[in-house]
Amino acid sequence: MNQQRPNILWYCADQQRYDTIRALGQQHIETPALDALCGRGVAFRRAYSQSQICTPSRASFLTGRYPASHHVYRNGNAFFPAHEKLVTRMFADAGYDCGLVGKLHLSAAKYYEKRPDDGYRTFLWSHHPTPDAARGHDYENWLRHEMKVDPIELYSSVNHFCGPGVPARYHQTTWVSEMAMRFITEQRDGPWLLSLNPFDPHAPFDAPPEYLAKIDPATLPPPLFRDSDIERQKAFAAIDQQTKVAVDPRVRRQAAPVVEVEHDLVASAPPASYDALEVKANYYAMIRLIDDQFARIVDCLAATGQLDNTIIVYMSDHGELLGDHGLILKGCRFFEGLVRVPLIFSWPARFKRGLIADALVESVDVAPTLLEAAGLPVPEFMQGKSLLNLLEGRADPGQHKTRVVAEFKDSIGGPAHGDHSHGSMVCDGRYKSVVYHGHAIGEIYDLQRDPGEFDNLWLDPGARDLKATLLKNHLDAMMATISAGPPRAVAY
Repeated sequence: MNQQRPNILWYCADQQRYDTIRALGQQHIETPALDALCGRGVAFRRAYSQSQICTPSRASFLTGRYPASHHVYRNGNAFFPAHEKLVTRMFADAGYDCGLVGKLHLSAAKYYEKRPDDGYRTFLWSHHPTPDAARGHDYENWLRHEMKVDPIELYSSVNHFCGPGVPARYHQTTWVSEMAMRFITEQRDGPWLLSLNPFDPHAPFDAPPEYLAKIDPATLPPPLFRDSDIERQKAFAAIDQQTKVAVDPRVRRQAAPVVEVEHDLVASAPPASYDALEVKANYYAMIRLIDDQFARIVDCLAATGQLDNTIIVYMSDHGELLGDHGLILKGCRFFEGLVRVPLIFSWPARFKRGLIADALVESVDVAPTLLEAAGLPVPEFMQGKSLLNLLEGRADPGQHKTRVVAEFKDSIGGPAHGDHSHGSMVCDGRYKSVVYHGHAIGEIYDLQRDPGEFDNLWLDPGARDLKATLLKNHLDAMMATISAGPPRAVAY
């Protein structure tokens, strides 16, 4: 076994927007650990998820393949296809000791999740942190047996869409760090790979009370919004979305009364009334907790002499609308706050330091990057493009891909989402085209002139030629995400 192969710490937050890191321009939240990670490595300003929903996104970055090829489009799917091979399985086959803490979410995960052939020796699973949503999971067991608290009693008052959660010392994000440090300090002969997947900053918005106290909602800027958004969003009423009716996020509202429902329903169904700035403050507070807990893991790597030879990847599966255009949560929409994610790589032994890259990159690029960096072959069925040359300073940090894609196909489901919407997005860095398949409506945005995505050019007579060009490019880009299938038996 090659003892020089790097360890891999793969941290994936859930539903964290791209614009939530201070070192990359966010001035209303403190993220010292992530800022330091940017200083030690390469941060990408324009990284895009392949889906704005958890399961299809995670299936994409864990296989290095697009949704149109792996066909895992739905949250709540009955199983993960046996023929799709996870990159973690490849690392395990190559001699890596692999572990997971937190979510996996490659199939339905309300009370338990059917494990695919994932390659994880250590599997400490916790999807929704509350005991009503997944009974007997590893986080709940930690609370009960190590922290000596009753999980049901602890979470008995945490049943709101936005409000105080459990104290930080009992939080699931804290548990993730505790388990991570145990794994990385185990005695072993070879390299390791650890996937860390906390539930936060996913809704419901329930940061620890001591973290909520650090952020004053009144000091935060309102979400991206114009008065025209209220009327504009009515045209999308038939498109599946966790919030269908836009509201003015600048208006401070009293939150709707608490309704006794299960945690996962609170997480996906916002109340009729909420305060957008309270939501934003709570969301930022959850990210501050993540940052503090991420710092503990990095400190542990440094203290054990493993930091220099550990690749750290920090990312998210997708973003959050967070009140932009009067909408919240997620669905079949493709605004930047929803499809753009943080992506940071660090490997002090080999990667560039302090580089902020403007290249267009995608979540599917992570798996082939890790394989190539570890000296392992990248299988031909992987569709992502390795970032290794860029990370090592041998490629232009402003160039990687000419376009990025995202896709939604019946991805959230349930009785409130009966349209089973299918939408796709292609973005070339300046222009973004969005097609809602089966609907006459669509979107075209010029991100250079209109970064807030307020002016939809889809029906603009002056943009007719631009629309024709973009739709041809859109078709080409989406067709390019479809795998050609098994290799030929005989070369032609």
